[in-house]
Amino acid sequence: MLRASERAFGGVGEGMIARRLLVRAKDVVFVKGVIEAHDGLAHVFAESGGDLIIAAAAGREAELDELVHDLASELGGIVDSNARGDGHD
Repeated sequence: MLRASERAFGGVGEGMIARRLLVRAKDVVFVKGVIEAHDGLAHVFAESGGDLIIAAAAGREAELDELVHDLASELGGIVDSNARGDGHD
């Protein structure tokens, strides 16, 4: 059975992209706040702890990548480069 984050990641709709970001559990609220402050750039899905899937419209891929990498750098997180969802299975 798929975990919620895997369903969310594998199930991003057509025209959507997703990135997986691993951060400490205590940083999840900060990450969600930063994402929300970017006026509709993306949505955050969390399974447990700091395993996050961040999904956005495909037209905002460059913005999403920059933000995810900045967050990873700031928080000592990891961007899972092998888990790039593009809405196509």
